[in-house]
Order: sequence, then C-alpha cells, then structure tokens
Amino acid sequence: MKNFIVIGLSLLLLQTAIKAQPPGEKLRVMVLTDIENEPDDTQSTIRFLTYSNNWDVEGLVATTSVHKKDKPAPEKIRELVNAYGQVRDNLLLHEKGYPEEKYLLSIVKEGFSGFGMMAVGAGKDSEGSDWIIAALDKKDNRPLWVCVWGGSNCLAQALWKIKMTRPPKQLEEAVAKLRVHTISDQDDAGPWIRKTFPNLFYIVSPGYHAAGAYNYSTWAGISGDKFHGRFTGANFSIVNNPWLDENVRNNHGPLGAKYPITKFMMEGDTPSFLGLINNGLNDPEHPDYGGWGGRYEYYTPRLQKWFYETETRPIWSDAVDEVMGVDSNYHTSNKATIWRWRQAVQNDFAARMDWTVKGYKEANHPPKAALNHPAYLQVKTGETVSLDGSNSTDPDGNKLSFEWMYYGEAGSYKFKDPLEIKNKDNAKVSLLAPKVVQPETVHVILKVTDNGTPALTRYQRVILVVMP
Repeated sequence: MKNFIVIGLSLLLLQTAIKAQPPGEKLRVMVLTDIENEPDDTQSTIRFLTYSNNWDVEGLVATTSVHKKDKPAPEKIRELVNAYGQVRDNLLLHEKGYPEEKYLLSIVKEGFSGFGMMAVGAGKDSEGSDWIIAALDKKDNRPLWVCVWGGSNCLAQALWKIKMTRPPKQLEEAVAKLRVHTISDQDDAGPWIRKTFPNLFYIVSPGYHAAGAYNYSTWAGISGDKFHGRFTGANFSIVNNPWLDENVRNNHGPLGAKYPITKFMMEGDTPSFLGLINNGLNDPEHPDYGGWGGRYEYYTPRLQKWFYETETRPIWSDAVDEVMGVDSNYHTSNKATIWRWRQAVQNDFAARMDWTVKGYKEANHPPKAALNHPAYLQVKTGETVSLDGSNSTDPDGNKLSFEWMYYGEAGSYKFKDPLEIKNKDNAKVSLLAPKVVQPETVHVILKVTDNGTPALTRYQRVILVVMP
C-alpha cells in the first residue's frame, strides 16, 4: 500500500509541475524595490523592463530598506520607464507583448516612508500597500508573484491590513494567492511575515551577517566569483563593468545609457525574477527544480541572527549544486545554483539590449527547444530510455547545437555516479534508467543553443519517474 501511495504522489507532483507554467499564460508579477539605495536596483530594473513582455506586470513599488530607511524613490522608477518608452517600439520588432509606457507609469507606486515594522500597523497604509491589496482582490485565479528587492514592510502592511479588516477565510485566500521571493531580509518585516503567515509561499536566502550578506546568500551567484575570498569557479568576465560597457551601456540607446556602473555587485536583485522567465527550464512553482534564478529547498534553515531569531517554520531557502567551474574543477555551493547558467543568462540579456536598437534581421532571437515525446515519462529500472529534441527550431535559421544535461540535484534519486547520457551532444540520445528500490525522479535537461551573436539557449526539462 505504501508503494502505491508513493507512486501516486510522484505522478501527481509531476502533473502539477507540467501545469505550473502553461504555454501562453503569463505570470502576474509585482516588484518592490529600494531603488536608489545603490546602483544594482537600477540595473535590475533595466533588465526587468527588457523582459516585461514575459509577464503581466502588476506593480513597480518603491520601498525602503536597511540601506534606504527613510524615503522611497518612485521618481527613479519613472525615469527608467521613460527610457524604456523610447525603445519600446524597437523591442516590439522582436517580440510581442511589451507593455505601454503609459501603463507602466500608472502602476509605479510609493510605499510608506519608514523603516521595517515601524512602518507597519494602524495609519501606515500607503499607495504601495493598497496597490498590493487591489492586485490580490482582482478576479484572477493566477498567483501574484511579488519580487522583493529591499525591505518587505510594504507587503507586511498589506497583509496586516487584510488580517485586521477581513474574515479569516479572505485572509487565507489572499495568502494562498501570493508567491514571494525576497533578496535576503533587508528589514524586520520579512521575518514577521513568515512567522505570522506560516502557509505563505516564501523564498529567501540567509539574511545579513557581520561578514556581509553576499558571502552567504544564493543571490550572490548572479555576479560574484569569490566566497570568503576563495575563487568559486564562476566566470567573472561576463558580469564585470567592461562586459557591461560593451553589451549594455555603450551604443545601446537611451535604456542602456541609464545602466549604472557596478559599485558592489551587478544586479543582486535580478535572481528574484530570473526564475520567472519562460525559458523551458524554469518552473516557478517548484523552486527545488532549479533554474536561472537558482535552486531552493523547502526546510527550516538556521538563519543568522540580524533582524530575527532562528527560523521556526519551513521556507524555500538555500540549496547546493555541484558545478564544473571555469577552472575545470568542481565547486559546491548555493551560489552555483545560479552561476551555472551565467553564460546563457548574460547572452540573453545582451540580445535583449540589442533589440532596443537593432532591427529584426540585425539581431539574434532565442531558439525553440522542443521534445518529440512527453516532458515526463514513467520508466522501469534498467530500461533504455530514448530522448528526442530533434523538433527544436530557430527563428533566424541559425544552426543549433544540443546538450543533454543530467541535473542530479533536482531529482529525488541521488546515486553515486553521474547518470551517463550516450552521445549527449546529439538531438537524439539514450540513457539507462538507474536501479531503484522505490519510485524516484530523475531530471534531464535539454539545452538547445543557436550559433547567432550572442548565442542564445532555450531548454526543455524531462522528468523520469523510475519505477522498481
């Protein structure tokens, strides 16, 4: 009986995963940003705008944080949206769906001028917190993804008000609709939210520490190349200022001209939305599957004390990947869950910045990775499994290269030796299902890359349920 339960749960999990991001259905996304605290929020906003056709963007809210405790800066968001408006017509030459400048300006809101939980409670409403409530009240069954780049007090105020003014069932419905990804805890509101609303879907890396948050947090994998002074194996040459000068700032129009020089780290907030891009790899409802925004596991972490005591509830937090670095050595860290995709992520952004100034034929566009079979397969131990990505195409007619990657950390089965994929650089491959004693999941990623400039990559994930 136990085996039947496990099998049923495994198949239900896979079916849920496939439905998590249906083709053609956009995610609802809102950003809370302590923009103007340092350059990286401006950088992340620019990248976000170049991907804004991926989502239904529902709010751009200026907030405070530990780095900017007093006054939010919505005027900076508007400045960047104005620059986006100057290149929107050119972006539309390449892909549909980019929102109008007028619309984006209409959803720029300001949070309360105060820090942390001191800005939460009676009389602390703001247009930002009211806007979050209005978004949750929409007759829309899709979850609302809230990417928090600074402090969480604006979100905390929205939840506090719902809790204090509405029946428990309405509060439960609002919490169930939320998906939150915060870049560390940059005020004491995040820990309060997690403690007060234990059922809330919440992704966060460990918070600050005397040595600096970037030494501990997964998001540092977006551009860091060292951990405690030790080289991590990440390629720093594609995230430094010279690369950004060439591919983003210089000769890339009014939006690129707004991209500031990196002061500390490039785009520390970007991982909060990288995992929401519909690239065939990301599965937002399953942070444990891993993607451009990193990989996270659901557990009760032992977070450093700063704004809070030790965590008392499970949350989505740091997971660890083992990745081959540019030094040809394997490196194991939470940051590797992000930097393993760095080349593809940066090339993709460079292409989008090209879209802001180039015509369609002058620029490159991502291929379409396609499977010639279902994305999840039930197989038997020892069975030869054939996988086929030969239906993949490229809109520019570029030549495609293939790589099939075994993503061991994403599956439930952890076996001693890496799964061997025969002829892994071919469109069609085969592998031997491993020996198992209970149903296990195995993740195999198809990476399809074109030979355009810059080379662009898209994916398909195949999940095998291996039966004894």
